[in-house]
Amino acid sequence: MTTAHEVPGDRLVEETKEEVEELDGVEPPEWAEFGRTGRNRELPPEEDGWWYTRTASLLRKVYIKGPIGVARLRKEYGGRDSKGVAPSHHENGSGNVIRTALQQLEDEGLVEQKGGEGRVVTAEGQRFLDGVASDIADELLAE
Repeated sequence: MTTAHEVPGDRLVEETKEEVEELDGVEPPEWAEFGRTGRNRELPPEEDGWWYTRTASLLRKVYIKGPIGVARLRKEYGGRDSKGVAPSHHENGSGNVIRTALQQLEDEGLVEQKGGEGRVVTAEGQRFLDGVASDIADELLAE
């Protein structure tokens, strides 16, 4: 069986996004329309459905790098902050966006906390992602 490790990550996130949108427990919070994804961003994301893309991306990252905590995920989703004429520095991503999305995935039973080590994908979450990956692999072989 094909796993999430064996298919292109961008394609997996796009396909998983469509599956995540169908889950009842994953919805953008009220503030998602106005919230930025990090201190280094001036505006909120313009993409419709960016919440589902971020949630799918988080599910993939937890699958591949788990157990992983919010602090490490903030670093991964951060970016460079322009300081004008001063040297640029790294700024972490929004912890509230990451934490809320992970809590929604936990409510759906796809992710769980593993003691003080961080979050890991459950067996159901692994089946979910591997099923999407298998569909992508089938499409790639058919091309």
